[in-house]
Amino acid sequence: MSEVILRHLSSVDPVLAGVIRAAGPYRNEPEPLCPPFQILAQAIAHQQLNGTAANTILARLIASCGAGVFPTPEQILAAPAAQLRAAGFSFAKVAALKDLADKALAAVVPDRAALEQLDDEAIIARLTQVRGVGRWTVEMLLMFHLGREDVLPVDDFGVRAGFRAAYGLRTLPHPKALAAWGERWRPYRSAAAWYLWRALELARAGGLPAPAERVRLPRVPRRRRAKSPRPQRRTARGKRPPRARRVKSAGASSARLRRSDARTRPRRPPAPRSRAPASRK
Repeated sequence: MSEVILRHLSSVDPVLAGVIRAAGPYRNEPEPLCPPFQILAQAIAHQQLNGTAANTILARLIASCGAGVFPTPEQILAAPAAQLRAAGFSFAKVAALKDLADKALAAVVPDRAALEQLDDEAIIARLTQVRGVGRWTVEMLLMFHLGREDVLPVDDFGVRAGFRAAYGLRTLPHPKALAAWGERWRPYRSAAAWYLWRALELARAGGLPAPAERVRLPRVPRRRRAKSPRPQRRTARGKRPPRARRVKSAGASSARLRRSDARTRPRRPPAPRSRAPASRK
């Protein structure tokens, strides 16, 4: 199957074909079977933490709430917030775990058998209802746990950075532009994303080949922000205050009249100069 995937990607994209030759065969085996509840709980624990710290917190959770095994949704709901906090979860992650457990019992988060019957977008729509679970988290579940072949996480930094390195771009591609370019990779966009991650690794190691051709991504129209109206002052009853009228002082008016009168008054002819009589010698 991987030969079919590599042949398709190489035929539709010469630049990605160079990355494939440099990175080698496609190796993406789905992780062992795991309930969706556990996958999402582990993803919540790993948010904004490195792997070692997140695994330590999960080990404490298993020891304190699950008695040696991963806790069930019922056990998470029954655990006091202080107990979860003691395991190392922040207040936001405690709320996310509680909401995940509640939605798992309500079948919003189904079991694995029911989840595999849904298409990708339906899974994303259902699982992103959980607090703290975004589209990227569900896309990782689709790729690495369910083995879906046509997932392109355009918001992933590694995918965008790998695309910039492989295609010789100056800046990171916009997610919408990357999605438009990735249409040519269908129906194997998961493999394309995997090779973009490898492209970033090759670039850091100095083994990334130069792009076979220069590409130009489609332009993404920018949205202009609507100008917000200037806030108007309101009185205690919510009415606009009356505009203050400018009062002209009597001094200012008389001074203005004198200036206008001076402009319209006819000028007097200059007085003749008198010459002094010449002195007689």
